[in-house]
Amino acid sequence: MVTVSATPDSAGWVCTVEVRDDRSATRHRVRVKAEDLRRLGGADAEDLVRRSFEFLLEKEPKESILTEFDISVIERYFPDYEAAIRS
Repeated sequence: MVTVSATPDSAGWVCTVEVRDDRSATRHRVRVKAEDLRRLGGADAEDLVRRSFEFLLEKEPKESILTEFDISVIERYFPDYEAAIRS
């Protein structure tokens, strides 16, 4: 289960994410700039980050996801991210 809460800041939003399964939970902090939200077609920052974590969890375990990052970093590791998240 992925839980996301977003707090506005001067550049966009800072999202706190918790990923929980039957065994454990991980916590993450994700920065989303307004231009990234527009470019990636998210309804809002929470929606974009939730869908982004669903994408990441298809690729790697929750423990392998960075604890703090900017949403634009995902594309460096997974070149198919933008196409997948916009569809």
